[in-house]
Amino acid sequence: MSSPGDPARLAIPAAVAGEMLAHARTALPHEACGMLAGRLAEGRVTAFHPARNAHASPLRYSVHPEDLVRIVLGIEAAGEDLVAVFHSHTASPAVPSATDVRDARYPDALHVLATLSDPDVAPLTGLRAWRIRDGRPREVPLIIG
Repeated sequence: MSSPGDPARLAIPAAVAGEMLAHARTALPHEACGMLAGRLAEGRVTAFHPARNAHASPLRYSVHPEDLVRIVLGIEAAGEDLVAVFHSHTASPAVPSATDVRDARYPDALHVLATLSDPDVAPLTGLRAWRIRDGRPREVPLIIG
């Protein structure tokens, strides 16, 4: 169930989605992460801010604290919203894991996951968007283009 102000869908420009996937591939064999800025109420992304994975792990991610502060302050200074937190899964589908659900720290932001588990998947089809609130993930329609 969505709450008032929740976007009904998430729109990411193709160039931004490409940046996210390039960052994810560069981070291999570890999970990649970053943050998406834009207009949350409209469900519109305008920019991707790559971050370091503080865990440097193929199984877990956490936005490095220095990157988190820098990115959030930059998003606020630009007058934009934190729309979504991004991370990649190296060997599993773009579906929140139990760890992702447990560690979700931003109930208002969406979560965009990328899967890198199947090299035959068309690049932009490996992305999915989720609302994680109260320990429950719910997929949000994702529009790329």
